[in-house]
Amino acid sequence: MFIHETIIRVRYGETDQMGYVYYGNYAEFLEVARVEALRSLGFPYKRLEEEGVMLPVHDLHITYHRPAGYDDVLTIRTRIISPPGVRIVFDYKVLNEDGDLLSEASTTLVFVDRATMRPRRAPQELLDRMKSYFD
Repeated sequence: MFIHETIIRVRYGETDQMGYVYYGNYAEFLEVARVEALRSLGFPYKRLEEEGVMLPVHDLHITYHRPAGYDDVLTIRTRIISPPGVRIVFDYKVLNEDGDLLSEASTTLVFVDRATMRPRRAPQELLDRMKSYFD
């Protein structure tokens, strides 16, 4: 299993009138976390796109347990539990500075060939970089 942690500080504009992070902003936080997770493997999104691979979101599931507020420092723990094929699934836990669980989420993304817009397998080099996490 692959695990990566990303730290995000909540900005004022990401909160609602109640002073909590607006629920829709969590999707962006998760995107930052998965981009950084892939970057840590030496495989940034930009490289995927340059190689003609798109990675659209197929689904997003999120459960909110507790709110986050302005200036809170959040840790997003991103996990990839199984090797990617045509799809890659990311699981997330969003924690506050005290380690309290604020939300849990998952996203499924599909590898798509940019030229044909058809699903394709994950790039072999990405699979090679991830292999040690699943042996």
